[in-house]
Amino acid sequence: MPHNLHVGNLNACHYAWRQLRRIIVSSSDPNGPYPVELEAPDISAYEKGNTPYPFVSTFDSGKPGPHVCVNAVTHGNEICGAIVVERLLRDEVRPVAGRLSFVFNNYAAYQQFDPSNPDASRFVDEDFNRVWTLERLEGPYDSSELRRAREMRPFYDTVDLMLDIHSMGTRSPALMICNGLEKERIFTRKMNFPAHITCGSGHVVGARLLEYPSFQDPDNEKVALLVECGQHWATETGVAAMDTACHFLVAAGAVEADTVAPYLSVHGSEPPRALMWDVTDGIISITDKFEFVQVFNGMEVIEKAGTVIATDGDHKHRTPYDNCMLMMPNYKPGAGQRKLRLCRRVG
Repeated sequence: MPHNLHVGNLNACHYAWRQLRRIIVSSSDPNGPYPVELEAPDISAYEKGNTPYPFVSTFDSGKPGPHVCVNAVTHGNEICGAIVVERLLRDEVRPVAGRLSFVFNNYAAYQQFDPSNPDASRFVDEDFNRVWTLERLEGPYDSSELRRAREMRPFYDTVDLMLDIHSMGTRSPALMICNGLEKERIFTRKMNFPAHITCGSGHVVGARLLEYPSFQDPDNEKVALLVECGQHWATETGVAAMDTACHFLVAAGAVEADTVAPYLSVHGSEPPRALMWDVTDGIISITDKFEFVQVFNGMEVIEKAGTVIATDGDHKHRTPYDNCMLMMPNYKPGAGQRKLRLCRRVG
């Protein structure tokens, strides 16, 4: 078989699967469908920015310091990040040290956002947050998201500290995600926001942006974080996104605390010490009859090991240890879905 024919067939298969995934939405979530309470801002004014990359703006303080980056809309239907980045750009927030960049990542997907069908704009062709392996980035594959990722690689090679703003399908409390490297644990302890910090992947297919190789080198000081701010379109998710971005910028040394104080929902006091959790495992559905035994939104702590949390055909999924936290339950139907991540408290 000629090489180009093989690639064409492979891309066609990927396309067919992507279209099928568009149809499989979170309608099986017992708490959904969720109202769209947030308003997606118009970002067209920021397309040219001041860099070679569309929808990327970078500001240099002229003083030594890290290159700090805040990302929005890695997924086009997760609009809380766009609200944060658009506001900080509009208000001309600038760094006091180093460089500060604001990015609308998958802008092509975001520009298709329709509040009457909000799930449909998660991506154009495939999940932008699963393409960050060298095999995908340097291989023969093609998609809107891969073209953007390849375009952005030289930019991310220059970033020292990154916050990627996301949201979730359920009304879970906000949580920070990192891979668990010591440098990430040190920075998140310093940042101390939101209330839950989770370390580890839980069997993600592909690789997320925070797993891009330069961020995962234990011998450098680069740190990439992903924050899940709450249910995609809930009012409180927008609040959590702005609060997290502000705490990140201060911890990174990019801005002074006084600069972001007007944006914070709680003023004048240090948040309680955040809890750190290690992701120990991920539950993948075996059958298309997977059901949680009760409604879980996420961050519930199950006291006893061996507690049944879901049935899966004839199989029962149980907690593997005491005080097991359930992270990011997924109600999308079908076998082979990652349904949950299981977490153990650190310390």
